[in-house]
Amino acid sequence: MPNGSASRSGVRTALAGVLAFVALAAAGCAGTGAGGGPGPGPGTASPTRAADRGRVSVVYEESTVKPGDRRVVALIRDSRVLERTADWVNRTVALPHDLVVKVTAAVPPGVTDAVAQPDGRTIYLPPSFLTEVQEALTDVVKTVERPSLIPAADYDSDDLTVLATRFLLGHELGHALQRQLTLPNLGLEEDAADGFASFYTIGEAGPGPSLAAALLFDELARKEGELTLEGLASDHPVTQQRVFNFLCYLDGSDPGRFRGPLVETGYLPESRAWLCPQAWAMLDHGWWTQLQPHFTAAYRARGDAEQRKARERLAAETKAFAERIDEFRSGTRSGGTVG
Repeated sequence: MPNGSASRSGVRTALAGVLAFVALAAAGCAGTGAGGGPGPGPGTASPTRAADRGRVSVVYEESTVKPGDRRVVALIRDSRVLERTADWVNRTVALPHDLVVKVTAAVPPGVTDAVAQPDGRTIYLPPSFLTEVQEALTDVVKTVERPSLIPAADYDSDDLTVLATRFLLGHELGHALQRQLTLPNLGLEEDAADGFASFYTIGEAGPGPSLAAALLFDELARKEGELTLEGLASDHPVTQQRVFNFLCYLDGSDPGRFRGPLVETGYLPESRAWLCPQAWAMLDHGWWTQLQPHFTAAYRARGDAEQRKARERLAAETKAFAERIDEFRSGTRSGGTVG
């Protein structure tokens, strides 16, 4: 994955849109030091529904799971990664309708990946898709040098699968929130859903989900092969581009912490990295502002404070960006021109 490193040779071109989606801090991982008790049993939902608003629940339809997919479903269920994500939404946002996350093989015709339904009330996570994610990450562990931000004890396919699943569910939740809350969108919905996955996971779970998602998508890009016209025309960004978007938001969220492990080691080009603090500030402020009218009563004070903090950071980063722009445009610092 690093630019020009031994673990990946350059930036790969890739077919976009194979996955209709776009992954939990170390404390939330299964396996080594993952923590978290067993999840709900077959066909059960969590958490308890509140009478006054929609709630997110998680259902495992065990009877539909094929033998080859049972291990990864048990891994995800026991990690409680889906339930943790549902709990965050339930604490934060007052949905107009219930939203069910279904781990099931009983999916609508043609569904093979994680997908949110058009009304935002159901998200499907096919067990076979989770198996494909783990298989790809098994190849990553075998062939890609471990990024220093991921502890050695957590660099295995189980932990990476749990981390990546949180990010992937975050993407589908981005779709569901846009649809249920009828949020205004100034760009492609897929970009906004990717942005929500970064916004939510970085704020709640740290760097793990973004890194696992970047490793996963880098592997998918390698397997997709040459970029085609259909790939360029997809409503999803080119797969490899998404890798760098995930890393950029992570770097921009805390450059003092992440610039060394991500930029100086070659995972994220300097030509992109200097744009990332403002990009993260815009994303963070954007999602807090979009969600603000929909905060639950219990979360409103904290949510309003988060929105104000994000607005102040955006103002500061915009000022800093303006002070540096001439350096980058003139080429006195790496990065080239900016439109």
